[in-house]
Amino acid sequence: MPVLKQEVSLWPEDLLDGPPAEPSESRWWLLYTKARQEKSLARKLLSHSISFYSPLVRRTLLYNGRRINSFVPLFAGYVFLYGTPETLNCAWTTQSLSRVLLVDDQYRFRCDLERIHRLVSSNAPLTPESRLLPGKRVRVRSGPLLGVEGTVLSRRGEVRLLVAINFLQQGASVLLEDYMLEAID
Repeated sequence: MPVLKQEVSLWPEDLLDGPPAEPSESRWWLLYTKARQEKSLARKLLSHSISFYSPLVRRTLLYNGRRINSFVPLFAGYVFLYGTPETLNCAWTTQSLSRVLLVDDQYRFRCDLERIHRLVSSNAPLTPESRLLPGKRVRVRSGPLLGVEGTVLSRRGEVRLLVAINFLQQGASVLLEDYMLEAID
């Protein structure tokens, strides 16, 4: 069966491009949605022209014995909103939110989101990771993820690069070869 059309996961498209915006009233908020409401919330935010990021990854699902390719949230239950307290109030009116968390370190959080966005944009098969443990910090030195920093994981003999959103204690990993990585001192 064909892949269902991918919905907008980042609005505006240049939200994570370039250097972080100068300090303003706008800031990052972590929206925790009601069960399975991530895409619905993203559609509602888009209709109100509210800046958001909700990373989606391709997954093959089994439905009634048939394989269906779909796009699912990388971080189940979370949408990242960038805006003012007034835009946050507008998000509350969508009836899709369970709670909102204020992000203290705005710069670091945005850097984490930029790295996740690069991973998702690379179209490499990603594996969601949660409850991160410290490991060896590395930087990718070749390929489409050149310059992306993360932590090395070893799982079942495979070397994976983990890129995390530390505030969430979650991330995504991608399979890489050792020669593509260099240690960060």
